[in-house]
Amino acid sequence: MKVQRILWPTDFSENAAKALPYVQSLSEKYQTEVHVLYVLKDYGEWGASYGDYQPEDVEKMRQWEKEMAEKRLDELCEKFLDSCPLYIRHVAVGDPVQEILKIIDKENVDLVVMASRGSEGHFDVGSVTQKLLQCSTIPIVTIPVISET
Repeated sequence: MKVQRILWPTDFSENAAKALPYVQSLSEKYQTEVHVLYVLKDYGEWGASYGDYQPEDVEKMRQWEKEMAEKRLDELCEKFLDSCPLYIRHVAVGDPVQEILKIIDKENVDLVVMASRGSEGHFDVGSVTQKLLQCSTIPIVTIPVISET
């Protein structure tokens, strides 16, 4: 198997960060590009269930969150992925599984490395990971995150 591009989807949680040493190691071993993806929630899709809102307020919130995400991605890449030949950061809006699949296709990703669950996961395998395992056409390395009970 030839690995040229790795995707690391992150939600900036401690759980997601557990995949980072594997991303680093694989990237160094295979001299790959690393694509780092953060997916913003689409607040507009929730509509009036959270009360009335002005579209410009939603856009301001989305823009602020996007700027913060880009800043965090820059910090992660500079601090932890410095030894990678090339890292590319992506910020998307929407359903995380759909956005991950889009990046896989668009960037010709060979391998996804991710934690078994992110910040909102309440089970040992999160819903994003499980759906991605069912839908992906490429290998996915899942790093176990065991719940502490």
